[in-house]
Amino acid sequence: MYWCIGKIVTTVLFGVASCIVFLLTRGDMFQRKVSVELNPGLTPPLVLPAGVNLVHVRGLGQSDTLHFLLCNHGAPALLMVNTYSTQSVVQVDWPSFINRSSAGSLKVEPQTSVRYSRALVFTRVWEYDDVRNTADPQQTAESSFYPPYELQNFIWSDPKITVNQSGHTVTLCGGEKTESFISGSLCLQFSAFESVGRDEMWPNLRHNANSSQLHVWLDGVRPRGNHSRFALEFQSVGDSVFRERTYDSNCIDDEYKPYFFPVSNWVSVPVNGDNVWGYNQWKPVAYRKPEPDPTPCKHSELVSVDQIPQSRLVQAYFIKDPQTYGLNISFGNAGDPVFYNATKYISWIADHHGSTILGLSLMNLAGR
Repeated sequence: MYWCIGKIVTTVLFGVASCIVFLLTRGDMFQRKVSVELNPGLTPPLVLPAGVNLVHVRGLGQSDTLHFLLCNHGAPALLMVNTYSTQSVVQVDWPSFINRSSAGSLKVEPQTSVRYSRALVFTRVWEYDDVRNTADPQQTAESSFYPPYELQNFIWSDPKITVNQSGHTVTLCGGEKTESFISGSLCLQFSAFESVGRDEMWPNLRHNANSSQLHVWLDGVRPRGNHSRFALEFQSVGDSVFRERTYDSNCIDDEYKPYFFPVSNWVSVPVNGDNVWGYNQWKPVAYRKPEPDPTPCKHSELVSVDQIPQSRLVQAYFIKDPQTYGLNISFGNAGDPVFYNATKYISWIADHHGSTILGLSLMNLAGR
């Protein structure tokens, strides 16, 4: 548990569609050709475990490529690799990948073209009985926490892939074989875009061809207490030559009129430099209904984690002592009488981007 609560955050959006990215990349003008493939290179008789898949989303630019890989073998993870080449490809040693027998069983070739890589891993969902109505896990007794949901043990449905004018979207939904998930699920939805636009879902964030978005929602899960609140724990894994930090800032949005709103930033910079190579960015809001019903969220202090998470994607890709960081996001407002059991729904969105002129953002649901 990494509980040192930071400033309040309300909406979370992981993608490359941040105000910083638009300024640095001229994202409104840039376009990519996006394609999606399921389990690249996997052929019979080799098969993945039931419910496990590796989705590869490729964004081809004029002089570079963005590779996004979403995998639920172990804890679900999203890996982003930016290369200097338009010819770079994903290669998987499937026997080793399936059997977890070696690091390096998933590569992006040529490896000399790799500019930057980073993974976001969803590790746990926490639930606690907020009887004091503080909406603050740090002020909550340990005895009020229920055993966490370990996402590495979830059972997932096959991914749903959707391609339309607004983007390429992959959705994964899963849960445990427990009473809590009899009629409920946790869903992760990843979207990549070919050009500029604005998300139809609240908070209607802008995106461009250098953006990706991650939407997370918990729907219909049976709470274990009358005052249950949820939190999402996730970890970031990257090369050890980078360090990470968080800070809060303001950004302007001009959908209807110029307006400055708070955003939280989680950036990756070289150990011996200050230039941002990758970042996560989100607005401090989540939603308690599919239609707008906002509630605040707050993030924890970023901490270094000793071990990499139990994600086969991360274990297969990173070879040389990667650096792992942990961050949590919790939802709700102190004194708010509306707990999870009132709507049995919570939703959070984030943007994902990475490289010196790109960025990394994600969306979360809660954290402890």
